[in-house]
Amino acid sequence: MLRVYNASMLPKDDVPGAGTANVGRIDCATLANWLAQPHSVGQNSDAGFSDDGESGELLNQTSPQKSLKAAAVLILVIDRPEAPTVLFTQRTAHLTDHAGQISFPGGRVEDHDASIQHAALRETGEETGVDVSRIKLIGSLPRYTTGTGYLVTPVVGWLVPPVEYRPDPTEVEECFEVPLDFLIAAENHRLESAMYKGRMRQYYAIPFGRRYIWGATAGMLVTFTRVLSNARGHLFQPPVKMAPDSG
Repeated sequence: MLRVYNASMLPKDDVPGAGTANVGRIDCATLANWLAQPHSVGQNSDAGFSDDGESGELLNQTSPQKSLKAAAVLILVIDRPEAPTVLFTQRTAHLTDHAGQISFPGGRVEDHDASIQHAALRETGEETGVDVSRIKLIGSLPRYTTGTGYLVTPVVGWLVPPVEYRPDPTEVEECFEVPLDFLIAAENHRLESAMYKGRMRQYYAIPFGRRYIWGATAGMLVTFTRVLSNARGHLFQPPVKMAPDSG
């Protein structure tokens, strides 16, 4: 399903009001400059930065015989006239892994990929049908380790409209966009916990109207927010810690 972003067409509960980052109009050069600033995040994992506890545990268990698999996602910022937005995909319900979940376009780095950046662009083109030749890559975020054994590099790209989506129906149910300023407002971030396989586990979540962005995708957005806050010399507000769900 194709969904073209237009603020006037969004359902009321999808339109962000309060809880948007007070950063003014973000342009490509400014965002690239912020991403290029040094930060205190380690390059091998996100432990102590946006780690939800699962990746740290996996790293402690990892040995040379159990190496992490390289993956890449694209955080694609689209320069809409109203305000920049970020592209997400809603996975199809029939997939074996992550069925129905919201994610960035991306996937495993293949042997034939020339680079991490190439993998992010290739996967984005395959999944969404976006003309990746028009995407300008402007930086990347610290690598994110998932509890499923992937070491993910979030690559950041910038695209000036027009944008046409042709999602792959075998993988993607829908392409949609969320305003960037909503995603990088720390007060919209939650740290949630629930029982899973016999123990309490934590994960990040960013609800947006009827959308529920969670897990590694939300964790990478928390990292994104912290990197930008650090570049601007601002203190970062921790995510709101929610009461555990014992169900």
